[in-house]
Amino acid sequence: MPLAQESYSLRALVQKCSSITSLRRARELHALILTIAKTRSPYTYNNLISMYTRCGSLYDAQLMFDKMPQRSLVSFNALMSAYSKTPDHTYLALKLITQMEFDCVRPDGSTFTSLLRASGMTEDWLMGSLLHTRVLKQGHVNDVCVQTSVLGMYSNCGDLKSSDKIFECIGYKDAVSWNCMIVGKLKNDKIKEGFHLFCCMVRSGVTPTRFTYSMMFNACSRLQDYFCGQLFHAQVIVSNPDADLPLQNALLDMYFNCGDLESAFSVFSRIRNPDLVSWNSVITGCLKNGNGEKAIDLFIRLQRISFPKPDEYTFAAVISATALLLASEYGKLLHSQVTKTGFHESLFVGTTLVSMYFRNSDPESAARIFSSISAKDVILWTEMIMGWSRMANGECAINSFRQMYLECNSADSFSLSGALGACADQATLKQGEMIHCLAVKLGYETDMSVSGSLIDMYAKSGTLAAAQSIFSALSNPDLKCWNSMVLAYGHHGMADKALMIFDRILKHGHIPDQITYLSLLSACSHGGFVEKGKFFWVHMKENGCLPGPKHYSCMVSLLSRAGLLDEAEELVNESPYSEGYPELGRTLLSSCVTHRNLRIGVHVAEKILRLDSEGCATHVLVSNFYAALGRWDRVAEMRRKKRGLALEKDPGLSWIEVRNSVRVFSSGDESQPDIDESRQELHRLQNNMKKINGEFDLEIILSKM
Repeated sequence: MPLAQESYSLRALVQKCSSITSLRRARELHALILTIAKTRSPYTYNNLISMYTRCGSLYDAQLMFDKMPQRSLVSFNALMSAYSKTPDHTYLALKLITQMEFDCVRPDGSTFTSLLRASGMTEDWLMGSLLHTRVLKQGHVNDVCVQTSVLGMYSNCGDLKSSDKIFECIGYKDAVSWNCMIVGKLKNDKIKEGFHLFCCMVRSGVTPTRFTYSMMFNACSRLQDYFCGQLFHAQVIVSNPDADLPLQNALLDMYFNCGDLESAFSVFSRIRNPDLVSWNSVITGCLKNGNGEKAIDLFIRLQRISFPKPDEYTFAAVISATALLLASEYGKLLHSQVTKTGFHESLFVGTTLVSMYFRNSDPESAARIFSSISAKDVILWTEMIMGWSRMANGECAINSFRQMYLECNSADSFSLSGALGACADQATLKQGEMIHCLAVKLGYETDMSVSGSLIDMYAKSGTLAAAQSIFSALSNPDLKCWNSMVLAYGHHGMADKALMIFDRILKHGHIPDQITYLSLLSACSHGGFVEKGKFFWVHMKENGCLPGPKHYSCMVSLLSRAGLLDEAEELVNESPYSEGYPELGRTLLSSCVTHRNLRIGVHVAEKILRLDSEGCATHVLVSNFYAALGRWDRVAEMRRKKRGLALEKDPGLSWIEVRNSVRVFSSGDESQPDIDESRQELHRLQNNMKKINGEFDLEIILSKM
């Protein structure tokens, strides 16, 4: 081939590099260039590097860079730019500055733009500030692109004071500069300042871009500011009716987070080709708004189309939806799909599977999923801790927390709260005190969630003074801490103090929730404050807080203990939970036994036997009711039914901490290793009691062991 023809062909092939986006095509073109060109100029190398970076193959781009006999500024900038845009490779962009100096290549504005972007992405403030110094020294201070990059770097590193100073120094502030400032404010939770900057941007005459509106929708979503979100939506329609996909996705997310499902689905229906982000947003949005069935329907619709395919975030959202519905069969099917698609080792999906199985009362499957995940993080461990706590297995919850700290050597506020909750349920004070020490060591002692759990743990473990001390140390306690104190006083029989806290809750501007009212009703029930209980019952309903089954149970208990059995029966009958929650009837029947009320008791006994015909507790309670009335024929009938159903009441349990171990005792248990020593101690105590209060029947006491 003549030299001129070879040069023309090579030039045409090199120019072709700028339009290639497929890695396979890029390698084919590279091979063709190798067959034609006897020698390769820096121009050819630079185009090949740019081509490979455009195709996403940084490895091939680095190989080309390493093979270059002489590297130019363009070569360095092409590779730096590619590395700085990839989060996992930003450190390589920063490393290239050393090689650049070794090759005596002087950086320009594009170089600093890439390096500052890399520093911002890694949040390396020190490197970024050193680069800023070099920018000033080498005279790039008036370069708008470099100024914007410095601005972005300081914003990403959380140095908002420096970013504000840089922004003031920029002469002509374009949309990119304004966007960079707004991103910095939003990223550092200065959302209201971000709104203010947007207003300043509009007043300065700069037209907001689609990216600007996407950020503002994100801000409205985080604040759940529905009114501002609608205003921004109106501005988008007026100024730019052809919204791009990222803007539509941000709008979709805003409406879902603000609870406007109708507008959200309207936006989704207008998206011509929704991507996976769109589908994930709409599925997650339904889940957040408590519509699990709709989330599952949307997932089924997604599977029917060929593109896009569900990813780990899609599966995590829809699995959470099945947990919300307590639909274990759906969850198991999704688990199979997750395994087939290869996401079973995903930490994100694994965490939602563990949560789903726990919520469906299947701890064995949850434990298997947990064991199959090799790289466990604190979030997954926390899900295990909370799952065991929900299953009333405090021992496993505490053991999981202990194992988590041994493996991860860390804990967060959620895991600490979960472990403290397990200690509270078990009344294991020593364990709780150790976790309290760990919370102080890790700096979480002032965290509201941890503080509320500490108050609850100390109160339930019998140390009210410690609970009061923790509460007093809080400068501005949240509602959970107030609720914990109400519960603590009620638990210790100080109902009057518990009720006084209600006024303080209102004075501090908190809105009582279901837990607040439940704690107050429980305190009224134990203290016998009937009128106060009725006041809180009415107050709860008037403030839009719907009573649950536990609220009804407390109120029925309060009225029954006061002898107001007619009112209690009326409340049971009007309760929406009377058919599915036999505990209400049992509470009323227990008071009928105490007050020997045959008229109400017979009716209630028949009802709860119909609702809970195989419950041992129900049969025992009904039998006791008839025995109190002297109806021995009915007592015998109840006992025959109990024997016929082979019902056996679970023995009562008690436990105590001894030398860092929990010892559990039950009625009739002869398996304790220290049973002989325990009997000897009982004999000693009996002799002491004889001296004080007279004779005691030791056989009765020993028979309870």
